[in-house]
Amino acid sequence: MSSSLPGPVALALGCIVAAFVVSFACVRAAIAYAHRKGMLDAPGQRRSHSLPTPRGGGIGIVIGVLVGMPAALLLLPGSPGVGVVGAFAVGVIAIAAIGWLDDHGSLPIKPRLAIQLAATLLFCVTVASQTASLWWAAPLVLAGVWCINLHNFMDGIDGIAALQAIFFGAATGVLAVSAGAFGIGIAAVCLDLTALAFWYFNRSPARIFMGDVGSATVGFIVFALTAMLWAWRTDLLWPELILSSAFVIDATLTLLVRMLRGARWYTPHREHLYQWLVRRGNAHTRVAAGYLVWNLVICVPGAWIALRHPAVAPACCGAAYLLGAAVWRTGKRSCLRRRERHVSA
Repeated sequence: MSSSLPGPVALALGCIVAAFVVSFACVRAAIAYAHRKGMLDAPGQRRSHSLPTPRGGGIGIVIGVLVGMPAALLLLPGSPGVGVVGAFAVGVIAIAAIGWLDDHGSLPIKPRLAIQLAATLLFCVTVASQTASLWWAAPLVLAGVWCINLHNFMDGIDGIAALQAIFFGAATGVLAVSAGAFGIGIAAVCLDLTALAFWYFNRSPARIFMGDVGSATVGFIVFALTAMLWAWRTDLLWPELILSSAFVIDATLTLLVRMLRGARWYTPHREHLYQWLVRRGNAHTRVAAGYLVWNLVICVPGAWIALRHPAVAPACCGAAYLLGAAVWRTGKRSCLRRRERHVSA
């Protein structure tokens, strides 16, 4: 008697493997393409690398995601529905396309923001239509556009954005499957494996950077997975927010501080905590590993408690963000003190 894997398991494995292989191959091709087209990020005052490095490698993540995630979301148990999956795919393509153009030559902020808003609005209206009120689309759009841009802001040193995507995809996959949303869980694992394929080339010293095509699209995917799980079961929002806390805290607090100081907050800078840590002499690998430690030591236990005990989930999420804000402030002050000692010496 011949034995075979059950259909859903075989399909899930197929989606995961295909996403990884396609992503790996496309990132390798993107390195040669970027050199040929002159898509190189040169070192500078507002950059954290020391050698010209090709950008746009995130196209591998995008293509791998498009190969694996829609199939998993549509065909596996716990599907969010054809409308949501279609809006998700359109959003990924639109945001990746404008990011790809920006990687070839810097675009004005207005057309980029317009595409991000349009793509996020389409997805959010589709998701909100499955809830009690379409009014949920309004806060979802704000959250979605911010998630897109904060991931762009946090993609500034070797490996950090890829490691965050790897962690988020793996943790969300476990969370979704445990909550009965098997299709969403496998889709999250597809993100995990595409980011892993990219990280192989992006780990320090990076052979290629993610570029806007990758960082902005990954931000949209992270938001989309969170929104789909929230629509599946509202209490899953809290563990998902905990899993994203490292990037949300650093990007949000940095933006708020710059706005309060009257700085041109929308211009490139090196004021995030991870950038300060690199400027103070820490290696890219060490800094990225520090964010991963936060994820494993704080986010995993916090998300598990929030999942198992929904009544305390909001408090658990709040505690994680308060602790993260304290760590952020302590890290920033430590970096500033070290700079002052260096200048005075």
